[in-house]
Amino acid sequence: MENNYEGRLIVLFGCGGDRDKGKRPEMGKVAYSLADMLFITSDNPRTEDPLKIIEDIMIGVEEAKRELRKEVICIVEPDRRKAIKMAVSSLREGDVLLIAGKGHERYQILKDRVIPFVDTEEVKKALEEMKR
Repeated sequence: MENNYEGRLIVLFGCGGDRDKGKRPEMGKVAYSLADMLFITSDNPRTEDPLKIIEDIMIGVEEAKRELRKEVICIVEPDRRKAIKMAVSSLREGDVLLIAGKGHERYQILKDRVIPFVDTEEVKKALEEMKR
């Protein structure tokens, strides 16, 4: 991502469950290396334990922390709705918030159910709450 902003890059992401587990640490490492603040959360955990997925991501985060000797604020919040709310409330003027992973999806897959969930709608709700 090209640095055309004055503030911090805040990254929020998670990895899908029942998918390539080997990519999780690498994604954590890359996210940590690029971010000034990092939120790690759920992204369609499917049949897997969301905390186990996050644990896999954190392997890469810890590796990047050791290699880069860079301190990044890293917040783990398995509840994606809460994580988005926290990320939005952390924004300061000039910051960029990158919410990665779900894109156009309009749902979240949790174990045996699919719930309506749209990242952009959650951002709008969080911004509205901040206005109050």
